Amino acid sequence: MKITIDAREWSTSTGRYISSLVRELEKLESGHEFTVLLYPKDMDRYQPANPRFTKIACPHKEFSFDEQLGFKRQLDQLHADLVHFAMVQQPVWYKGKVVTTMNDLTTVRFKNPSKNPLVFAAKQQVYKWVNKRVAKKSAALLTFTEYVKNDVVNYTGVSPEKITVTPLAADVIQNAAEPVAELEGAQFIMYVGRPLPHKNLPALIEAFKLLKASHPNLKLVLGGKKDALYEQIEQVVTAQGTPDVIFSGFVSEGQLRWLYENCAAYVIPSLSEGFGLPGLEAMAHGAPVVSSNATCLPEVYGEAAHYFDPVNLEDIAQRIGEVIDNPELRQSLIDNGRSQVARYSWQRAAQETLAVYNQLLAG
Repeated sequence: MKITIDAREWSTSTGRYISSLVRELEKLESGHEFTVLLYPKDMDRYQPANPRFTKIACPHKEFSFDEQLGFKRQLDQLHADLVHFAMVQQPVWYKGKVVTTMNDLTTVRFKNPSKNPLVFAAKQQVYKWVNKRVAKKSAALLTFTEYVKNDVVNYTGVSPEKITVTPLAADVIQNAAEPVAELEGAQFIMYVGRPLPHKNLPALIEAFKLLKASHPNLKLVLGGKKDALYEQIEQVVTAQGTPDVIFSGFVSEGQLRWLYENCAAYVIPSLSEGFGLPGLEAMAHGAPVVSSNATCLPEVYGEAAHYFDPVNLEDIAQRIGEVIDNPELRQSLIDNGRSQVARYSWQRAAQETLAVYNQLLAG
C-alpha cells in the first residue's frame, strides 16, 4: 500500500514527533511504500535510509488557502491509500483515507497576544471548526496522552474507539555539554520553550521573586528563541527591575544539555500541555523536575516530578524551594525521572502507529 506522511512540521519546535516517527518507521518491516512530504527548506534535513521511503517537496503553507487548494491537489495526484497528517492543519475537503495526530486543544482555548486580536479571534473560530471537522472525517486519530484523548472525545463528540494513544519519547542529547559562561558556578532553575500564554511564564517569574527571599543567589533561566512574546516579557522584567532573570535566547544542543545537567530544577509552569516532552528530556539528563499539576502532566511524569498548582504563586515557589533545599527529595526525583523516561520509546510509538495504518488499510 502507498502511505503519505505530512511532515511539514519537521524543523519546527513540535517537529521532534514527526521526524522521530518517520525514522523509526523506516526500521520496521511493513511492505508499504512511504512518501514523506517536507517544506522545500527542509528537504536536506531528511535523507531516507529505507528504499521504500521517498521524500517530496510540499510548498503549501499551513493555515493558508493554498493548503486547502494546492495541497489537496498535490495529495490527489499522489493517489495514496492512506495519508497521515501529523497535525490538525490539513486540506479539510480531501476525500482519501486519513489518520490525524491531534496534539492537544490548547490553541482552541488560549489567545496569542502577539497577534492582532480581531484577526486571531476570527482564525481561532475557524480553527475550532477545523478541529471538529478533521476529528469526524479522519478514519483514525492519534493523541499523545489519555488526557488529550478524553479531551478530544468531549470536544468533538467522536467515539473513543477512534483514538489511539501513542506517547512520545525523550532523546538524550548526543552533543558534548557546552557550558554557558555566565551560569558556571551559579545556582539556577530553568525553563526552555516558547513563551505562549498557556506556558504561564509570568507566574513563574512572580513565583521566582518570592523564592528570592529565601534563595537570594538563585537565578532563573528562560531559554528559547527571542520572539515578540519573549521580548514583551523581558521588557516587563526590566521595567520592574527584577534581578537574576536571564533570557538566554536560542541555546544550542550542547548548551541545552549543560543546562539540564547543571540546573537546580527544571520547572514546567504550564496551564495546558499535550504531552510535556521538555520535562521528560530534562529527566533523561538527570534534572529534577518541578511541574504544574495541570492537564496531562501528572499522567506523563508520574512520580518523577514534584507538583504545584500553576495559578498559586506561593505554591509554585514553595515546591521549587523544597526541591532545591531537600537533597533526598531531589535525588528521588532524579532517580524516578530516569525510570520514567525508560517507560517511553519512539520504537513503540512507531509500532503502534503502524498498527493503526495496517488496521485501516485492511478494512
